[in-house]
Amino acid sequence: MQTEQEKFMKAALKLAQKSAEEGEVPVGCVIVCDGKIVGRGRNRRETKKTALSHAEIEAIGKACKKLGGWRLHKCDLYVTLEPCPMCAGAIINARIRTVYYGADDSKAGSCGSLINLFDVAYNHKPEIVKGLMKEQCSGILTDFFRDLRKKRKEQRKLQRLSQQENQQE
Repeated sequence: MQTEQEKFMKAALKLAQKSAEEGEVPVGCVIVCDGKIVGRGRNRRETKKTALSHAEIEAIGKACKKLGGWRLHKCDLYVTLEPCPMCAGAIINARIRTVYYGADDSKAGSCGSLINLFDVAYNHKPEIVKGLMKEQCSGILTDFFRDLRKKRKEQRKLQRLSQQENQQE
């Protein structure tokens, strides 16, 4: 039987899958207040051509709009990948109550992997629940990057073949 936390992480995973289908790094996020999703976001940096289009930032913006204020102190955030420094800062500023994340991020994780920004003496300290549905969250990222490497390798091979054909003409 699935827990409420798993239900919300599955919603975040659906958003991550949609990002992957669009060629974006698959990260999805939902914000929950009183048992209801009030904000959804997914990675769209490539599509929108901006560094600010992270799943958490998008979800926080939508939750603030829906709830009519910037203080999300009664809300929990579910995200498939450990938040980066920018997103951790936004989480602190929005006063998110609890952060649930799936996969650790050894390159940019700011909830414990590289640094824990929530341990710094800011005016708000969210709770962290690490590793929720870790295998599924890690798996979607692993699959995405494996497929991306495979596509790039095939493209390089086609380019070499094309260059060889042009040289023979």
